[in-house]
This record gives sequence, structure tokens and C-alpha cells, in this order.
Amino acid sequence: MRREFRFRDSMQLGNWTFKIFSDGFFRLDGGASFGIVPKPMWEKQIPADGRNRIRVALRCLLAEGHGRRVLIDTGIGDRWDAKQREIYGMDRRAGQLLTELGDAGISRESITDVVLTHLHFDHAGGACLDMASGMAPAFPRARWWLQRAHWEWARNPSERDQGSFRPDDFEALADTDRLELVEGNVEILPGLRVSPVGGHTPGMQIPEFHTEDGTLVFLADLIPSVAHIHLPWVAGFDLNPLLTLSEKRQLLSRAVEDDYLLVFQHDPDHEACRVTFQDGRFQARETLTLNQSE
Repeated sequence: MRREFRFRDSMQLGNWTFKIFSDGFFRLDGGASFGIVPKPMWEKQIPADGRNRIRVALRCLLAEGHGRRVLIDTGIGDRWDAKQREIYGMDRRAGQLLTELGDAGISRESITDVVLTHLHFDHAGGACLDMASGMAPAFPRARWWLQRAHWEWARNPSERDQGSFRPDDFEALADTDRLELVEGNVEILPGLRVSPVGGHTPGMQIPEFHTEDGTLVFLADLIPSVAHIHLPWVAGFDLNPLLTLSEKRQLLSRAVEDDYLLVFQHDPDHEACRVTFQDGRFQARETLTLNQSE
């Protein structure tokens, strides 16, 4: 039986209840988003605008269970000037993620844990807020979970990817006693494992919720959209595309074998799917289409 969840809905697996929230949309160069894949192929999946930019969702996941309220990633945030908003074609309301959470009765103070997949600006842009006293964590009572390898990389990135990091997004976390730097594949809460992958950026982590009713995986930038399920379709943003290729194959093989539900962070039209291996390639099945109220 197909089980769906949408922007305004929730679903339960085992002792965890999940709900998707949005920080809006922005736009990225389509060529960079699909690497060496020719435009006539990728634009059939996600069409580009007149400036060759594709629409990208800023989707976050809230998971509640075992007495915890866990937020996966924090969106792009509000600290952008008019020129930057125009460059990235931002389509979002000010404070959108926090507003959506508040409308659902979820206060900033009630979040017990924030799992940051990585610290690129579209994933950690809402992690800290500009308060009268300076930058401070947006969720003041939460523990913040991050791979140590990525924390160290983000604070000293290469020239190639330094533009993906904005220190104000995350440096205030270092001033708290709630930053939890983990190493490797770790179960951080009952049933919630974080698995490091390094093709996109060193130390990115993939949250996996393993329950007696099945497994839900939040894909972050390992597989940004349904189109990226096809193994050769790897983003030009990835620092080590061959490693991404291997990491995708490993995850998708497990997803086929154990029927994982895969949640997309960036697909503009689809929230989640399950996958099959057919005709020599991985393919989406039971794709869950976005509720257009997002």
C-alpha cells in the first residue's frame, strides 16, 4: 500500500513521525547542477530559465520520536542582500522556515536536535540568527549534530568551494556547549544514524531513520533530485565526482534491497520516492509529487 506524506501532512514509521517543511526555492546554474550531462538531456527533467538556472527546493525535514524533536537542515536563511537574492532567483518569504514551523505550533525553543548534513549556505543558512547581542543559534536549546571532518573543512575550505560557505552561518555554534561533532557512521538517537559521504564535500552526512516499519533516508546533496538517481548524473559542484558515483551506487543498492523511502531536499517537483533497479539502471518508483501549496 502506498503511503504518502506532503507538505501539510505527516507520516509515521515506527516510533518516528515525519513532516516536511520548506524554506522556499532558489535557482542554480543548470549546467553546474548536472555536470557533464548535456543540456538537451537534463532540461527534459528540470527545465531552465532564460539564464540557464533551474529551480531548486529548500526542503527540510522534522522528525519527532523518542521524546526528541529533530530538524534536518535549516534552509538558506535571510541574510542576503538584494543583489544576491536576484543572482540566486530566491523565491521565499522572509523567515519562511521559522514561520512554517511556528504555524505548525513548533517553537524555536522546542527543537531538541538539529542535524546539519553539511554547512553549505543553502543547508545551514538558517542555523544562526542575527540578534542584538550578535549571531546566535536559531534553535537555542538544540544539540547540533555534524561530522567533525566537515566542521574542520568548512572552517578552512579550498579555493574551489570557499564560496559555498559563509562563516556567519555556523561560527556561533562553536561558542555553545551544544555542538556535537561525530566521526563516522554513528547512531545519534534511537534508530537515527548519520552516515558520512565525501563526494560532494568532505564529511557531508546522510541521516537515516531505521525503524521496524521501514527506513527513511534524507538525501541532501548526494542525490539532489529524482533525475540524479541515474548514476552518471553527478553535479559539477561535487569535489570528488567519482566518489559520489560510488556512494550513490552503495546507497541506492541498499534502498532497492530494503525498500527505503528516499526524501529529496532539492527536487522542485517531488518530495520522495522508492527505487528499483530495472533495465540496467536505478529508477524511481512511487514518486511522491509536491503539494503545490509549498
